[in-house]
Amino acid sequence: MSRMRSAAAAATVAATALIAVAGVSVATAQTQAPDAQPQTLAASSGGVKTAYFTQWGIYQNAFYPKNLITTGVASKLDFLNYAFANIHPTSHTCFMANQAASQDESNPNAGDGAGDAFADYGKSYGADISVDGVGDVWNQPIQGNFNQLKKLKAKQPNLKILISIGGWTYSKYFSDAASTDAKRKAFVTSCVNMFIKGDLPVVDGFGGPGSAAGIFDGVDIDWEYPGSPGGHTGNHWSAADKGNFTLLLAEFRRQLDAFGAANGGKKMWLTAATPAGQDKIKTIETDKIGQYLDYNNVMTYDMHGGFEPTGPTNFQDPLYQAPGDPSNPIPPGTKKYSVDGAITAWTTGDSAYGIPGGFPANKLTIGYPFYYRGWKGVPATANGKYQTATQPADGHALSGNVPGVSFYKELTGFVDNPSSTFFDDASKSSWFYSNGTFWTGDNARSIKEKADYGHCKGLAGAMMYSLEALDPAVTLFNNVVNSVNADTPGCSGPPTTPPTTPPTTPPTTPPTTPPTTPPTTPPTTPPTTPPTTPPTATPWAPNTAYATGSLVSYNGITYRCIQGHTSLTGWEPPNVPALWGRV
Repeated sequence: MSRMRSAAAAATVAATALIAVAGVSVATAQTQAPDAQPQTLAASSGGVKTAYFTQWGIYQNAFYPKNLITTGVASKLDFLNYAFANIHPTSHTCFMANQAASQDESNPNAGDGAGDAFADYGKSYGADISVDGVGDVWNQPIQGNFNQLKKLKAKQPNLKILISIGGWTYSKYFSDAASTDAKRKAFVTSCVNMFIKGDLPVVDGFGGPGSAAGIFDGVDIDWEYPGSPGGHTGNHWSAADKGNFTLLLAEFRRQLDAFGAANGGKKMWLTAATPAGQDKIKTIETDKIGQYLDYNNVMTYDMHGGFEPTGPTNFQDPLYQAPGDPSNPIPPGTKKYSVDGAITAWTTGDSAYGIPGGFPANKLTIGYPFYYRGWKGVPATANGKYQTATQPADGHALSGNVPGVSFYKELTGFVDNPSSTFFDDASKSSWFYSNGTFWTGDNARSIKEKADYGHCKGLAGAMMYSLEALDPAVTLFNNVVNSVNADTPGCSGPPTTPPTTPPTTPPTTPPTTPPTTPPTTPPTTPPTTPPTTPPTATPWAPNTAYATGSLVSYNGITYRCIQGHTSLTGWEPPNVPALWGRV
């Protein structure tokens, strides 16, 4: 799936751009076994939390690294991904520039040569917006976001900060950079030198060798998408991307491990943001890349939206494929987009699309969007669900005035209003409808459904995109954190932090081919055998943990819990037959 992104020129106000369409594409290829040594990685705790901080959020949204302190976000995160670094159009290496990206989705050269070194390490931060309350001075080696991230790490030493390379607008040249062994080595070396060793090029007097050393703890690869024509207009792609993506990750793993070994055995992290559509997953070696990645953050959103301008309205991140879903199947199979479909394809495979699966479940995270997609001119039938539309919903300024897209903070009063909030039990999705306008996105209820699913599937945790979309109370963020940290009755509950023990030294002999069979996972549904002594029925109440088999009374009727959960207002037994059965 694609995501909202933008790039800003120096000292200009950035407008956040539209993410285009949900994942659709083709291609196949095989690869030889990479010669890099995979690292043995600790299993996930199930409570890992990753969020994206966008480079351009400091402009119109005035969202600074300091906001991560004042809102409490930094203390609740494990990974902060800084988005995005670009790839040079001719050298195919990491680079810095002050040049705005085009926001024209039909421009094939929209991201060529673009970057915002000013935001990264040239912008002067005053004391009022600085993480530590100390303003920048003229003779610092670096200023800008990077210096603020350094201060953030001083306050939150357990927070890991990764540089995210690519994204929707900056993925054009990944295919070129990964195409040969020599190019892969050159590309990875340039990125490690610039962001890990901190050798920033001097721009407007800031930067220099080692000037950004110690800020980034690793790299996040956001290639949208290997082997697929479904990315931004003009993106380069090839059938060879399927194998070359694996080899590129192997090279990043090798060079990051070498850097860590040379610096006291420091653990260096490698993650990727990956697609959620089977048509794009099939062009990735799902059974091979897990040996190189610490975490795979699946972009389980943007499945439907205003890029389908006349509808039918649908959910941008349905947990399950609903029987009434009116969208077209994903060719060449019969599946439709859903979170469960994506996670299943990654872990156990999907033969209809030639996907072998085999990615470790405990390294996969579910993606949670902090923005909404919508339509207007939608009839009130079924409160707007699966209805026609006249056009995408009106955009809003802080999210770039993009039709059909708005941040959570721009829709408060609508998406947090019970009178306009609805829930689809088949797909476990929330939607919001009033006066002909339909928005799709998350709320506390749909977030809890996805977090519970993640626990029961043994997944790693959550990825969130992106922080500048939140309200001052960071409502959706806290919903995700609380749900991921909570127990799921019938499934194992996670600790609140990922493992801190670094992995053992990688082997010195080449690895054997990774297994093509996936790891075992917890059952997708909890056991249904009731206890030998039936419990006494108690009055149903919201915000209460109910185990499978629990008996409650509601309006004089007794119900038995058929799936463990924590109740919420609106989940009264007669309203959710998936959770309660009449006795």
